Amino acid sequence: QVQLVESGGGLVQAGGSLRLSCAASGRSFSSYTMGWFRQAPGQDQKFVAAINWSGRSTDYADSVEGRFTISRDNAKNTVYLQMSSLKPEDTAVYYCAADSMTWGTTRMAAEYDYWGQGTQVTVSS
Repeated sequence: QVQLVESGGGLVQAGGSLRLSCAASGRSFSSYTMGWFRQAPGQDQKFVAAINWSGRSTDYADSVEGRFTISRDNAKNTVYLQMSSLKPEDTAVYYCAADSMTWGTTRMAAEYDYWGQGTQVTVSS
């Protein structure tokens, strides 16, 4: 069983930056693909970014490519999402997720086995 706890959300002005963290429990973190998803009010959950177990392979949604960076520290059982040049449309609850089966990266939420409870990011214009 893996527990994921997100932190780092908050209120920021457009153009600003935030770094989200996701701390994982359990000894198998270094073998998991990790992902970030987000859900804005009234919208479906959407893929944001993913990183494979080693950190050498990453994937980003087109809407965040070049502005967000996903990274991980397997020694600390933590995955990060550095968000820069934030826009009001980035406002959402951001969720961290862990996938124990995928070798590379995946954008499919159904592939992820474990989810955090989310952290709110609000970008004001």
